[in-house]
Amino acid sequence: MSWRELMALNKSLVYSEKGESMTRLLYAFLIAFFVIGLDQASKAWILYDLMNPPAVIPVLPFLDIVLTWNKGVGFGLLQAHTLWGSLGLIGMALAISIILGIWLWRTTDKLLLVSLSMIIGGAIGNIIDRLRFGAVVDFIYVHVYILGYHFPAFNVADSAITVGVCLLLIESYVREKK
Repeated sequence: MSWRELMALNKSLVYSEKGESMTRLLYAFLIAFFVIGLDQASKAWILYDLMNPPAVIPVLPFLDIVLTWNKGVGFGLLQAHTLWGSLGLIGMALAISIILGIWLWRTTDKLLLVSLSMIIGGAIGNIIDRLRFGAVVDFIYVHVYILGYHFPAFNVADSAITVGVCLLLIESYVREKK
């Protein structure tokens, strides 16, 4: 698909009438709720079924299912080993989610709506873990080494955030091309 076709598709998906704003917000809510539900269901399955007792389960030569607890943010950065650190990360994630929610409320662009909904849903999924466990449950481990570095374990919420950010970058590039 060319950029011209992508821009035309993006333009055709924009809502223009006021009456459709509630439908647009309903879509945003459903996307975020789907991400949260899938994230929490997968973590429950990992915690209470598959990893009981904990083990390393090879899936592919480069992919394992493991159980890890992430007390930091993406890729284990900003580790929070105290209650105040955890509360700070929760507060930061909530503040970012609120700001993205305001942006979502104001947008009429469907690609932007999907990307922001995915990011918000992923952030809320990880906030739920921090509130329940004091850390985020990670379980997907891709052990592909690039220049001696490998990706830390991650989860469905992290994947939704990553895909949402990629869509946001694409949307911003398409908007610049207009």
